[in-house]
Amino acid sequence: MVFKRMLRAFGVGGPTVDTVLTNPNVRPGEVLSGEVRIAGGDHPAEIDHVTLALLTRVEVESGDNEYNTNMEFHKFSVGQRILAQPHQNLTLPFQIPVPFECPLNVVGGTQLHGMQLGLRTELEVRGAVDPGDLDPIWVHPLPSQDAVLQAFGHMGFRFTKADNERGRIYGVPQQLPFYQEIEFYPPPQFAGRLKQVELTFVTTPSELHVVLEADKRAGLLRAGGDAYGRFAVSHQQAIGTDWTATINQWMSQVSGSRW
Repeated sequence: MVFKRMLRAFGVGGPTVDTVLTNPNVRPGEVLSGEVRIAGGDHPAEIDHVTLALLTRVEVESGDNEYNTNMEFHKFSVGQRILAQPHQNLTLPFQIPVPFECPLNVVGGTQLHGMQLGLRTELEVRGAVDPGDLDPIWVHPLPSQDAVLQAFGHMGFRFTKADNERGRIYGVPQQLPFYQEIEFYPPPQFAGRLKQVELTFVTTPSELHVVLEADKRAGLLRAGGDAYGRFAVSHQQAIGTDWTATINQWMSQVSGSRW
């Protein structure tokens, strides 16, 4: 009996959980729906909470060091105070809203290198190790974001990587404790003056904030370092904006080029 209690404390013979998404593809501001399926073990188990959490990798700067950590950025309760009887099957349907600031990890049908996003299911089982489940999700751009990304493609930018950085950007209505940077090599006409350009979206239900950061090549310009651009438009305006002309004008200004 003592041995069995010890095994239960480590989750042996307890309930298991599996989350099934109706569709793992979603856009910021939309809803992920599905079911949390709990299968009872070989003894009754008291489940205090069933929680879903959106999870991603975030780069954190601490002094002179940098490290990556998994960060939950949106939690949602789907059940509490549940008694799972032995071998009983329970189903908890859910709909979890995806924040408008959620980072992207798919563009043009291709996964962005360096970006991981998932939905984690957590069962808080009384007196035992918590079982859990992790399912990948695929976050595609909104039409307003896609209009900007397509302009980058038309101009000849080359994608290098994407990551999330902990911190806040001045002058935008950022809610999450981190922001995504999508990094590109500049088009050939700017390559001699700029090392790379980073694109960040800060999105609200009504507006798209586009933040650009250009890393200037040292020695080729009087003022080295970074240059920033910020643009704020409604989602409808973003779809109709000539982003190729807008970005090209900004690139010419920050590079000192006459292109």
